Amino acid sequence: MSAMLTDPGSDAILVLNCPTAVADSTEAADAVIDVIARHPGAPVLTCWLGETAVAEARRRFAAKRVPTYETPDEAVRAFSHLAAYRRNQTLLMETPPARGFEEPDHSRAREIVQEAVAAGRSTLTEFEAKGVLAAYDIPVVATRRARSPEEAATFAAEIGRPVALKILSQDISHKTDVGGVRLDLRTPQAVEEAARLMLETVSLRRPDARIEGFTVQEMIHRPQAEELIVGISNDSTFGPVILFGEGGTAVEVIADRAVALPPLNRLLAREMIDRTRVAKRLAGYRDRPAADMEGIEATLVKISDLLADIPEITELDINPLLADSTGVIALDARIVAKPADGIGTRRFAIRPYPTRLVDTISLTDGQVLDLRPIRPEDEPGLVDMVRRSDPQDVRMRFLGSVKDFPHLMAARLSQIDYHREMALVAVNALQEIVGVVRIIADPDNDAAEYAIMVRSDQKGKGLGYGMMVKILDYARSQGLKRIFGDVLRENQPMLRVAEDVGFTVRAGSDDPTLVRVDLTL
Repeated sequence: MSAMLTDPGSDAILVLNCPTAVADSTEAADAVIDVIARHPGAPVLTCWLGETAVAEARRRFAAKRVPTYETPDEAVRAFSHLAAYRRNQTLLMETPPARGFEEPDHSRAREIVQEAVAAGRSTLTEFEAKGVLAAYDIPVVATRRARSPEEAATFAAEIGRPVALKILSQDISHKTDVGGVRLDLRTPQAVEEAARLMLETVSLRRPDARIEGFTVQEMIHRPQAEELIVGISNDSTFGPVILFGEGGTAVEVIADRAVALPPLNRLLAREMIDRTRVAKRLAGYRDRPAADMEGIEATLVKISDLLADIPEITELDINPLLADSTGVIALDARIVAKPADGIGTRRFAIRPYPTRLVDTISLTDGQVLDLRPIRPEDEPGLVDMVRRSDPQDVRMRFLGSVKDFPHLMAARLSQIDYHREMALVAVNALQEIVGVVRIIADPDNDAAEYAIMVRSDQKGKGLGYGMMVKILDYARSQGLKRIFGDVLRENQPMLRVAEDVGFTVRAGSDDPTLVRVDLTL
């Protein structure tokens, strides 16, 4: 065991013991316990087979906090849980890459959805759904809406290329099932004939459906593209969820999908993609190049943003989303919406990014900085701010000397739970973080501790005072009753700012170098 525990190729050890007449199971357990004691923290699991004969051995393992299991299967499952936990913790602490895309046209997307809801329609037309996606810069195939077979033929002539023709009806979700899709129509005459036949077929198969016309779109020829599906649905327990997997008409049969809770960043989106079987094909094989993974990730993140921004949306399907080495494009989309219930982002299991808190702050030297909630991808900027600050200022913030700023510490400060804590960062024109203020609430949401830091070269310009005012306004809006903090007694600038915004200063704990500042909201 000692040799195996020191072997760098050994991740964990499972020790099994089968009772025999010539060896004592309890003595074997004691020997294993002795080895573990010489290697503290060693990942060792034990399995002593049997019942009463090994009861004492199991009791001794339990007394020494050594994991022990009745069967090898249980032990293996326990190890798989340990591996999954470590993998998830590593993933959570990774710094996601920058978003890498522009802000969407929120107002346009919201207008389309709200107009449909106001008209009493729960399902948006394909044309409207693609308009919402386009507002979030998700590539969609250009689509025209035709009211008759003749108009569909006219649009086909204007496009001048092979087209796809689809029935337009808010009552039909799966158009292919009722004969409502025709592909690769090469002439206007073929389009008109297909449209007339489509009306007859759909009327027979779905006589209850309200037919609003047709959509005409250019055929997208991407022979090496994979068909994907991206969707949104609501779970009765966890609220909104996002779905990704292999798409196409056989999506239910293939059943290759992964589900994740929003909000998503690019790192979580990639992890979601990797949990599907189609991910291996997206990575490329033989003469087929890899698909644009960044484009797929961006689409998932944008859908996550859309879900948070427009609470009326309850369901969304993009199927298929074509993906190849040249990018992604949505060929079909369906959106279901209903009047907002006033719950907003509280319906999320994980509180999404609070865009409503994005603001600006003016300094006495004329600078106007962006002030916004921190994001996980702000970790490098946070580290840079600390690195460029005077060591004395860093000591004042962390109440002690900080020689380096390790990744785990920076990740913990940048990846926050917006439900019970908040951190606002001040960002200059160069997109550098020059200040951060945060509060962390107690489990009862009654009181919160605050902390603040301003980059050394930006001190004395009113930034600290301005950030304190903003974070206190936020605390009041959340129903907090008290804000407190511990400040080094020598940190007179911070104490003056605290007094200026209404804090009272009193003696701290047993540490004479600290004072406690307190504010009742």
